Amino acid sequence: QVQLVESGGGLVQAGGSLRLSCAASGRTFSNYAMGWFRQAPGKEREFVGRQTWTGRTTYYADSVKGRFTNSRDNAKNTVYLQMNSLKPEDTAVYYCAADSKNPWEIFTAASAFDYWGQGTQVTVSS
Repeated sequence: QVQLVESGGGLVQAGGSLRLSCAASGRTFSNYAMGWFRQAPGKEREFVGRQTWTGRTTYYADSVKGRFTNSRDNAKNTVYLQMNSLKPEDTAVYYCAADSKNPWEIFTAASAFDYWGQGTQVTVSS
């Protein structure tokens, strides 16, 4: 089992930045691909970004490309999502997720991920 705990959410003005963290405990986190998803009220959960187990390969949704950056520190069992130039439409609960079966792949479907955090709220005011 892997436990994931997100932090770093909050209220920010449009154009501002936030960095989300996701701390992992349990099994061998460093072997897992990691992803971020978000869910706005009344909407389905959507893919935000993903990185392979090494962190060398990343992939982003078009809506956040160029503004959001995945990174990870395997020594600290933590992944990060740096979010810049935030927009009101980025407002959502953000979830980190771990894929234990496909560490080299860039799968974007939520069904590809085994473990999920509880989410952290990000609110961007206009």
